[in-house]
Amino acid sequence: MRKLVALLALSTVGLVAAAGSTGSGDAPTEVWAIDQSNTTGTTSGGAIHIYEGTSLNGAAAESATSERIDLGGATQALCLAQTGAAPVRPHMIFFNAGQTHAILSFVVSGHVVFYDAETRDPIACLRTSVGAGGARQAHAAVPSLDGTHVVVANQNGKLLERIRTDYATNTFTWDGALDLASGVTPNGVPRELAGVRPDNAPICPLVATDSRHTFVTLRGGGLFVVDTAAPTMAIVGEYDRTIVHGNGCGGSEGAGKMYVNSGGGTPANLEEFDVYSFPLTGYSAANPPNVPAPTLVVSQDDREHTDSHGTALTKHGRYLWVTDRAGNRIVVIETATDAVVGEFSLAGEQSDDPSPDLMAVAPAGNRIFVTLRGSIPLSGDPHVSTGSTPGVAVIRVEQGGRTGTVMAIARIANVDGAGVDRADPHGIALRIG
Repeated sequence: MRKLVALLALSTVGLVAAAGSTGSGDAPTEVWAIDQSNTTGTTSGGAIHIYEGTSLNGAAAESATSERIDLGGATQALCLAQTGAAPVRPHMIFFNAGQTHAILSFVVSGHVVFYDAETRDPIACLRTSVGAGGARQAHAAVPSLDGTHVVVANQNGKLLERIRTDYATNTFTWDGALDLASGVTPNGVPRELAGVRPDNAPICPLVATDSRHTFVTLRGGGLFVVDTAAPTMAIVGEYDRTIVHGNGCGGSEGAGKMYVNSGGGTPANLEEFDVYSFPLTGYSAANPPNVPAPTLVVSQDDREHTDSHGTALTKHGRYLWVTDRAGNRIVVIETATDAVVGEFSLAGEQSDDPSPDLMAVAPAGNRIFVTLRGSIPLSGDPHVSTGSTPGVAVIRVEQGGRTGTVMAIARIANVDGAGVDRADPHGIALRIG
């Protein structure tokens, strides 16, 4: 049971998901949602909104109130003291397998902050290295299931970085980086190369439950499988843009495979919706490119105004849900057959343009929580990530996961001095008691 709880803890933004439920009851202990918008009156900060789980259990979620942590307070003070810079734009959040710590990445400034999940106190702030062109970011910082390390996607720096973690002693230290733009692959191919992998900014590191293989999506297309548990991180699988398109972020492990998507969001691919399934084994530096071969589960790139983004597995891993941020829908894939079995819209009575982003599944499997973007999106191309009702949507799971219905939206607001609501929810995670 503890392992299953840990797996769900790592699935909370749809990056890695377990193939099963983790408990009983109607809701998790807490839902943590990230508002990317700056703390009012500053150019940094942001907020974490924490909801007591049962408050999001039904239509009453519309009136749910959150515990709000202002990231312009203790978090900013800690980062200034430990890195000399303020954290800017909180983006994605995860919990370690033991549920003792939250890990928050800041996509603009490159900070990664560790929190005591019980007290909410920030206890360590680290900043990514300067990489390609003098740039750095921390798009996502994903913990391994075994608790030994966190893998950080330094996006504009084009580095994959690793933090060694000791949660018992609150010790977190940088431990190596893999340059994704310079050097060659095990097959002697330039890691970044026009027509093959033209832009190797890492988007999301999908850390498998073996705590070793990490599937790294790339902004310009292509993918690397990296052994992130090795003393020196190493590429053990290389894929080009003909196999995996660009801007993938969502990923879920289930049914003996790793699901990976690719989406729109940059001028190179404004409309894109693809999902692939990769095997979990068979990776070696001795393999030729594009081996072992993934399966193309679905491609809807010819559909206008579409953007595959977040993913989540329903109870027992029977169905994979994939958000279409631009199309305001959820596409449903049956994992046993890797076939699309339906889709449903999230637009309706509660919101005319929800712009669904990332998802988290309640322990009982009967609710899925989705962050909805705001009218002033701070990440992702505005044409796909602009929404009208910033907050957390509560979806009732129906027909065993084959479909769902929006029950309510817990709204998140951040109104500035001019009366403009700048809230822009993105990351979401569950803390299970």
